[in-house]
Amino acid sequence: MTKLVIVRHGESVWNKENVFTGWLDAPLSEKGIEDAKRAGKILKEKGFIFDMGFTSVLKRAYDTLDLVLKEMDLNIPIERTWRLNERHYGWLQGKNKDEVRKKFGVEQVEKWRRGYEIRPPAKEKGDFKYPEVSEGKVPLTESLEDTELRIMPFWDGKIAPEIKRGNRVIIAAHGNSIRALIKRIEKLSPEEITKVEVPIGTPLIYELDNCLRPVSKYYL
Repeated sequence: MTKLVIVRHGESVWNKENVFTGWLDAPLSEKGIEDAKRAGKILKEKGFIFDMGFTSVLKRAYDTLDLVLKEMDLNIPIERTWRLNERHYGWLQGKNKDEVRKKFGVEQVEKWRRGYEIRPPAKEKGDFKYPEVSEGKVPLTESLEDTELRIMPFWDGKIAPEIKRGNRVIIAAHGNSIRALIKRIEKLSPEEITKVEVPIGTPLIYELDNCLRPVSKYYL
């Protein structure tokens, strides 16, 4: 049995301002920095050690992982990938959530936020460039289902094999990319995953068997 640790990034400046962030690169707020440091202190106190880490290419996620590991006095290989990015919120990105609710209604916004297959309105053109993302693959909007489909090749091809080799892995990512991982690990239905919330800056611990099936799950 092995343990996998997943941490949602600390509060970003746009979390604080109640803005849809998605793939936009908002840094951590002062509280977010403290969220990450606290997560690292708790993991160190509980005796966790890691061999490698995975995170997204977005600053709020990789800064969180960096702060966690500094608190733990660990220097380990880190792989950053766009596949662990937050869900792309399309046209909603950069918009205040309350203002969007006033325009479209609470019910519609909740469908965009929590629904599994529903995509928000798309952006007119892509405005993100990553060397590892081929032309045409950068999304203009995503549902949670799209996010899951984007992440799973990386889980299956990179993260899961490292865990099976016995490496102790930590992942720092985002609310929706973590929900996609939770759906796969726990084999949840689309209906079940809509009810899952991931707290900011709180380490999620999975104890996994040799087939990577969860034996237990808890938050620190």
